[in-house]
Amino acid sequence: MIHKTAIVETEDIGNGTMIWFWTHVRKGSKIGKNCMLAQNIYIDQNVRIGNNVRIQNNVSVYEGVTLGDNVFVGPSVVFTNDLHPRAFLRNRENKISPTLVKKGATIGANATIVCGVTIGEYAMIGAGALVTKDVPPYSLFLGAPGKVVGKVNKEGYKCTE
Repeated sequence: MIHKTAIVETEDIGNGTMIWFWTHVRKGSKIGKNCMLAQNIYIDQNVRIGNNVRIQNNVSVYEGVTLGDNVFVGPSVVFTNDLHPRAFLRNRENKISPTLVKKGATIGANATIVCGVTIGEYAMIGAGALVTKDVPPYSLFLGAPGKVVGKVNKEGYKCTE
């Protein structure tokens, strides 16, 4: 299902995926099956999105970002892709720093993900967190700047160790 207001420039979209109001998916991107892209989403060129991914309203996923299977991206999450952006420097070689969000991870509303990091499997990034470094699997990551404050299980509940 692709809403009539969406702009979709790729044909590489899996079965059962829903793309809602005012969403723009650029050429060269790949979106898996059974995904849900809510309203006002921007998917840049060459982005890779796995199966069963949920992206909430007002999220931009820039080139260099890969979202694994079963990833949840909360509303207004910000991904970046250039560690040294300058408006007056165009077409710099190797300016994109890849970001990988592994299977089952959750990113809470308004979190900022600085490029070049890996978010481990089933990690939980809290709302408003600033991610500037790799996040280990099953970690609960909170704050700005963010840090690991505990562990979560596969279902996302905090572990008591």
